[in-house]
Amino acid sequence: MNIFKSIRVYFNIRPDLEENQEIIEEITRGISFRGANLWILITAIFIASLGLNVNSTAVIIGAMLISPLMGPIIGMGLAVGINDLELLKRAAKNFSVATLISVLTATIYFLISPLGEAQSELLARTSPTLYDVLIAFFGGAAGIIALSTRGGKSGNVLPGVAIATALMPPLCTAGYGIASGNLFFFLGAFYLFFINTVFISLATAIGVRMMKFPPHSFLSTDKAKKARHILTGVIIATTAPALVMTVNIIRTSIFENNVHNFVKGELSQSGTQILSSSADRQEATLRIVAVGREISDSLRKVAEGRLASYGLHGFHLTVIQGVQSDSLLANSIQKEQHLYTPASDHQKLLELSTENTALSQRLSEYTLYEEYARELRSELVILFPSVRSLSLAPIVEVQTDTTSSTRYIAVLLGLEAGKTLRPAEFVKLQHWFRARVPGDSLAFITKTTHSNKQ
Repeated sequence: MNIFKSIRVYFNIRPDLEENQEIIEEITRGISFRGANLWILITAIFIASLGLNVNSTAVIIGAMLISPLMGPIIGMGLAVGINDLELLKRAAKNFSVATLISVLTATIYFLISPLGEAQSELLARTSPTLYDVLIAFFGGAAGIIALSTRGGKSGNVLPGVAIATALMPPLCTAGYGIASGNLFFFLGAFYLFFINTVFISLATAIGVRMMKFPPHSFLSTDKAKKARHILTGVIIATTAPALVMTVNIIRTSIFENNVHNFVKGELSQSGTQILSSSADRQEATLRIVAVGREISDSLRKVAEGRLASYGLHGFHLTVIQGVQSDSLLANSIQKEQHLYTPASDHQKLLELSTENTALSQRLSEYTLYEEYARELRSELVILFPSVRSLSLAPIVEVQTDTTSSTRYIAVLLGLEAGKTLRPAEFVKLQHWFRARVPGDSLAFITKTTHSNKQ
């Protein structure tokens, strides 16, 4: 018990808490969006939109630090935590106004902006992940702790929360979706903003309850009962869809991780570059596009048999490589020419560069060891007169019971008829080759070469 008491001393924040009423009043003041607060929000939206448009992370971070959007979101969480229906109404109203003004401002900017391309910073705000959920929840927790404790407000916690939770970029991306007529961008960005809002508010409400803020008192029992019912309905209406979305995000993240682990664990081999992997759940098909050293049919079948162990039971594996991958890449480039962006062009150049490197590597293997053999023959005839011919070639040894393989450099020695290499001489020859021929493993093979003299 003494150990637990000692631990509780370290984690106890009660001595650092401000007066509850002071905290509530400060959060309540931050809810309002009128006058200066509204103009600061508009300028912050313009700055964030510019940052997204020119793909500048530093500008986006600056806009998030300026933005006052956290105020009504934390206010809603506080209202739920202390059962204050009137505070919740005020916070929700101001939050709705701030959200509407933000999206309209971003839409106006992107309508008049000469830069119409969707940069990577914009695209990153269209598909929420499990990490966004966790960041929003723990960011909200850090925010309410900082607001509730002495010294927390003056430190770097609140600016850090503003940057980490990234509330403004999704709203700007939603405005870009409206301006460009792209419904996917709008819905994806607003989805991310909704997830952030709900989980910041949820963390705030839980923090307020754990710190035992006094609940709001009502003039009558009937009003208190009505307020509790409304608050319960609001909590269910906002949290339930967010939880459903979060479950879907978790499932998608687990599935994508399983696909990544399968490709890495079963299809990775020296000389092969996996360009892309895509899974179609409706058709239960996993498609892999690879360049370089081809994935053999035997390896593909073994890998397909292990799909179930990666949580991909019932999926069929399709590997596109060689001429197929070249055709697929060319077709993809042709289809996407009208969607040219610097980011997509850079990706295409990387893919082509990777393919060119792999093909060059395969070509060099055919000529490299031929050059080594020609260089070594003059020394070989002097040091080992009984050796009449030399061949060097890379070989691969595969196992029949596993997918593993071992690479060797085969050294084929042609000995003069009637001649042999004594054990000591053979050891000397092996040491000489290992010093002259680069390679982890050398495999020596001898044969008898008949003289061509007549």
